[in-house]
Amino acid sequence: MKAVILAAGIGSRLSRPFPKSLSVLPYGETILGRQIRLMRELGVEEIIVVVGFKMTLIMEQFPEVFYKYNPDYYITNTSKSLLKAVENLDDDILWTNGDVVFDKPVLKKFLDEAKDESRIAVDRKSCGEEEIKYLLNDKGYITEISKQVVNAEGEAVGINLVKQKDLALYKEALRRCEDQDYFERGLEFIIEEGVNLKPVDVSDHACVEVDFEEDWKFAEKTFLRADQ
Repeated sequence: MKAVILAAGIGSRLSRPFPKSLSVLPYGETILGRQIRLMRELGVEEIIVVVGFKMTLIMEQFPEVFYKYNPDYYITNTSKSLLKAVENLDDDILWTNGDVVFDKPVLKKFLDEAKDESRIAVDRKSCGEEEIKYLLNDKGYITEISKQVVNAEGEAVGINLVKQKDLALYKEALRRCEDQDYFERGLEFIIEEGVNLKPVDVSDHACVEVDFEEDWKFAEKTFLRADQ
């Protein structure tokens, strides 16, 4: 397994003068540093960070990981950043948005349940317009995943895994995506091709994607220790 962390974006909705993933939690660790540490503690050794906006700030702080550069970070979205990382890989791929803060049990549960097939971490809750939402069929597989889902089951939290057997199809789906598409558009393409994507419900644990200032305030109140 290889892991990819998507940290190329400007993060305009949070209005920081530095990459959002470098926001520092109350106990002194950055969002990105927390993700890297938890992945390593759970046995994920090879980590690729996709960078763009002020990339040297990230690269100087975390010299122990691999990097891919998205030179078009200011005009493309996560579908193209993820493609940069995986286009030459042939492995199981775990990936996260670089602005997701989560408890260690979130990632442990996700990895434990993702041993057999491609998976998407979800939180069963009411969602607003900006969240990536999902729907399930009667067999428990995801049928829709986007911001436009109506009568959603909850939120896809930005932690995902595509198994090696599905990766070639997913890479082609990412190539089909428009520049401004999120990587979830590629997931919708492979669902249409018959790939089964099952949710991993992490609702019982703390997990937040930091898009807005209120998300960051929630993260500051929630993640007070490194050992969570």
